[in-house]
Amino acid sequence: MPGEADGNFLYLGMHVRGPVTSVRDGAGIPLRPNDLVFCDPARRHLLRFGDDCRMVFFRIPRCALGVTEPELEQVVGVPVPGDEGLGALVSDFLSALAAKAEFRRSTIGDRRARTAVHLLSVLVVELLETDTADAAADASRGGNETLSRIRAFIEEHLMDPDLSPESIARAHHISVRYLHKLFQNDGTTVSQWVRRRRLEACRIELGRSRRRFTVASVAHRWGFSSPSHFSRTFRGAYGMSPSQWQTLATSAFAPTAEGAR
Repeated sequence: MPGEADGNFLYLGMHVRGPVTSVRDGAGIPLRPNDLVFCDPARRHLLRFGDDCRMVFFRIPRCALGVTEPELEQVVGVPVPGDEGLGALVSDFLSALAAKAEFRRSTIGDRRARTAVHLLSVLVVELLETDTADAAADASRGGNETLSRIRAFIEEHLMDPDLSPESIARAHHISVRYLHKLFQNDGTTVSQWVRRRRLEACRIELGRSRRRFTVASVAHRWGFSSPSHFSRTFRGAYGMSPSQWQTLATSAFAPTAEGAR
């Protein structure tokens, strides 16, 4: 764990395994593998570690994130899910960096470190825009049995280009109006949920290093109407184009001339 003397730096912890709890406003939130959390070295007590736990910490100059100290106070200790949205993209990228020790003192390592700082600054902005009270309320409502069944159905039919509120409501013998109400109570819309899940599936497929798929083929396979629409939506969600993410992810995982020495 970082020392208190590192006052000019903030740390980002990435959970690997074992019981780790982030404490904020008196409430403890368990971290899951790949979850992220910003840490202040002066407040080490905000993270509680159990037996046989492991976290990887990345040191970031506070000034590099482009936000004020009061804004940083708002994000310290807030867990970021590492399996969805921008948190998943950041977690994947940092995992690749952590696995490549040779990057730490190399030109390519410096470039990827700058890319990581850019991603983290975007992540901080996203956290600042999130209403944590609404997020907690949404999570408590997520146990709705009907909504859970509908989400499972959506997962099974993400590749269906005809997936729509009408087809989803029909499959569950409910009205479209009631379907919209279920998602509205959970803080989102049907279309937003479908789009989010499709984007996450595309992000994972584009990031695979063994096979390189075209952006157009991935967009088509996961139900997007056109490559241009997919690219705009992807950039809006992750702050970069699909091709930029594909290049970033595959180059991070692929062996390089420097790494092969």
